Amino acid sequence: MTTTAPETLRGEVTIRDLSKTFNINGRALNVLKGVNLHIRGGECLAIVGASGSGKTTLLRVLAGLEEADEGRVLIDGEPVHGVGTERAVIFQEPRLLPWRTVIENVAFPLEVRGLSRDEARQRARHHVQLVGLADFVEAYPSQLSGGMAQRVGIARALAIQPEILLLDEPLGALDAMTKLTMQEELSRIWREEKVTMIIVTHDLEEAIYLADRVLVLPKDKGGRIREIEVDLPRPRNRSEGGFVKLREELLGEFGLH
Repeated sequence: MTTTAPETLRGEVTIRDLSKTFNINGRALNVLKGVNLHIRGGECLAIVGASGSGKTTLLRVLAGLEEADEGRVLIDGEPVHGVGTERAVIFQEPRLLPWRTVIENVAFPLEVRGLSRDEARQRARHHVQLVGLADFVEAYPSQLSGGMAQRVGIARALAIQPEILLLDEPLGALDAMTKLTMQEELSRIWREEKVTMIIVTHDLEEAIYLADRVLVLPKDKGGRIREIEVDLPRPRNRSEGGFVKLREELLGEFGLH
């Protein structure tokens, strides 16, 4: 009798016994210690924690921008070695090329990968429309608001058709109203694109609004990583009882009530 191996979902991430230490002024600083985690393909995971808990370091290891000292990261069952086209990173600052228009910025990574200018622009146009900037394809970064510039960064990341979208405080520099709008946009894009989305944020309400699951990293490296399931219907209502209860639970994790 033959058995069939279970199917691995696109964008599935497995972290095994991951540790990372930095040497600062001759002292070893444990940033991550013995992290084990499984992220389902297509899941939206938010990572929160106090400053120094290792949130951004974990994201950078997943992106291949940092190398772990111990442990492994697997994507779709394969070990990660450095950066790869199956992952795209969005930072707090969109880092657009000021001399290129919106569509040229989005097309740029496609041209780098060998697509012709026309092919790259055609694919880029689709993603510019996806993020709601169809009327600004020929605008330059200096002509955009902060929220619009971040939309361009998201479109550029999605244009390479990644399996996994890694976001490091992507909305942290935006004003409150723009931030709420962009949270709705990120939620919509995630549903439409069906990518695995891993977002680092300091905003606990943002984590609950976007994520299927919230990962709370402890400040104490010997502490336990806490996982909180967000079993709420989408689109989410911030004033609904279940949302408020989860927000209180997360605040309790940080001793805030």
